[in-house]
Amino acid sequence: MNFIQFTNNIKLHKMDTPKSQKLDIIIPAFRGHSQNFLMVLEGVSEEDALKRIESRTNHIVWMVGNFLDMRYAMGNVLGIEEKFEFKEYFSEGKALDESFKYPTLQQLKDSFHKISPLVYQKLLEVSDEDLNKDFPMGMNIEFFPENVLNFVGMCIGREDYLCGQIGLMRRILNYEGMKYDFDENMKY
Repeated sequence: MNFIQFTNNIKLHKMDTPKSQKLDIIIPAFRGHSQNFLMVLEGVSEEDALKRIESRTNHIVWMVGNFLDMRYAMGNVLGIEEKFEFKEYFSEGKALDESFKYPTLQQLKDSFHKISPLVYQKLLEVSDEDLNKDFPMGMNIEFFPENVLNFVGMCIGREDYLCGQIGLMRRILNYEGMKYDFDENMKY
């Protein structure tokens, strides 16, 4: 199924309905990012996932770890107590450190499949009241209320960015562009 077919299919079939209408746009974005995450990594070798370009870029493993740090952070703010086992490598966008022995791509994919269904379920269940709760981020920007809803939105935006970066690295490393082979059976 290609991207257009997937999008049309979402419109034709009943999607999971979140308790809060504020998340009507987040639910399909979250599921789309889950699909993109797996598709953009399809076929990337463990060896290539650790390559940097002219020592100037982050490697794919670092990008994947940051994606997962966002998933776990989103889960934590929504009340999930699950901790990211590789947090020390990726927490809050920690800079790539060549001296680290990073986890494998497969270990990170396993973490993705562990946390993603939990976060998705919480997104469906969270109330407006909980989304409106203060969540200080230290940004101090007048037009950006620091609350749970906006933190979730920031996480979704960061995931989008990271999938794009991984897609670019795919092409630089001579892989084919990402294929939009959506898996409708994956419900998160």
